[in-house]
Amino acid sequence: MKIFLIAVSALILLASPLSAAEQSGTLEQIKESGTIRLGYRESEPPMSFVDESGKPVGYSIDLCRRIATAVKAELKMPEIAVELVPVNAANRFTALSDNKIDILCGSTTKTLSRSEIVDFTQLTFVTGASLLSLDGSKVAAVADLQGKKVGVVKGTTTIEVLKGALKDSLTEAEVVPVDSASDAVKSLLDGKIDAFSSDQVVLIGLVLTSEDKGDLVISNELFSFEPFALAVRRNDADFRLVADRVLSHLYRSGQIIQIYKKWFGQFSNKAPAALGAVYRLNATPE
Repeated sequence: MKIFLIAVSALILLASPLSAAEQSGTLEQIKESGTIRLGYRESEPPMSFVDESGKPVGYSIDLCRRIATAVKAELKMPEIAVELVPVNAANRFTALSDNKIDILCGSTTKTLSRSEIVDFTQLTFVTGASLLSLDGSKVAAVADLQGKKVGVVKGTTTIEVLKGALKDSLTEAEVVPVDSASDAVKSLLDGKIDAFSSDQVVLIGLVLTSEDKGDLVISNELFSFEPFALAVRRNDADFRLVADRVLSHLYRSGQIIQIYKKWFGQFSNKAPAALGAVYRLNATPE
């Protein structure tokens, strides 16, 4: 009889939903500290960057701020502090696993290999690798890079994508690693490289925020498929669910369109054809 009662009690505990106070992982840490930490990239406009006033802003940061508000409601907290922590391409995933940030708000491609070390929310954007060059350089496609130098940010998926595209097009070019997108633009303007390869959305942001935008040209060619998502710690379903609920609501309600237009401005009509499908397919019902 005693064994039976223990078994029944265990089943009841398993079947009972966790209260906010009983939630584990990231949500519990946020409740205890009163702070949610958003990891952001400093120079990847319009997804995540520092504006002229020194404030971290962008499309992905707007999404993460809405998630922070939802976390406050989920945990029934009167207030929650939002701490923005700068990360780069090299340390962004270790910042998550080392518990320095709670969610990565940038331009991160969701891949199966990365899913071995972090979890991803529902998709937030879709783009593809492209090229940025100087007006008049006639770099319209990968094949135009023959004998030229092309910069790529270290630690990004674009490196292997570009190498593959060069191989497929039988094009020989020197791939030059750079620390950031802003460094690449400077090298481009200084004549140290002939082109810069990154996700087209990042290139759009660079043109939008550059003082030399009249000298910069974005190729129409996309030579990869890059689905973006926000990254969270692995095996933390409760926190990921809060984030996914926010994203799904934005997609179902159409509010995501206003956020998109806010950050893409004159390039709003340059949205990839698949972006609308991403929003619709990730508008999960409640």
